[in-house]
Amino acid sequence: MSKIVIFSCFLLLLVTIQGCSDVALIDTNQEIRSRNWSYPQKVRIPVEIKDPDRLYNVYMNLRHTADYKYSNIFVLIHQAGPGMKNLTERREFKLAYPDGEWLGSGSGNFYSYQLPFRENYKFPAKGTYTFEFEQNMRDNPLREVSDVGLRVEPVAK
Repeated sequence: MSKIVIFSCFLLLLVTIQGCSDVALIDTNQEIRSRNWSYPQKVRIPVEIKDPDRLYNVYMNLRHTADYKYSNIFVLIHQAGPGMKNLTERREFKLAYPDGEWLGSGSGNFYSYQLPFRENYKFPAKGTYTFEFEQNMRDNPLREVSDVGLRVEPVAK
């Protein structure tokens, strides 16, 4: 093979690898015991922000089984960190179309979501921020929720 062909293959491989890289600061999930998310079982996740001058997108990760009986979920999202007052907000996320078809990506009996709740968000200061997710539905425990987590990614420049 000529050097040009080898160089071209190497360059293509390098571009492919870089295109597949994930830029998220954090993308983690915590398993919900027995798929029963109770009120006191809050999912708490810290994330370190090193560059507060950047904008970030922040998502709640959620995974449930096909036996989850609602088309939505209400959660309380608590946020604490340097340079800010503690925040709590109640959010509703739609999980299914009106006909019952799940909006999440399916794999077997499970459906996964990345639910945006802060877009183009600027953290007030450098440091560690804590996000805490608390289920806020009428059912306690809320059945068939298997994982809850957090994804924080910088907005592309």
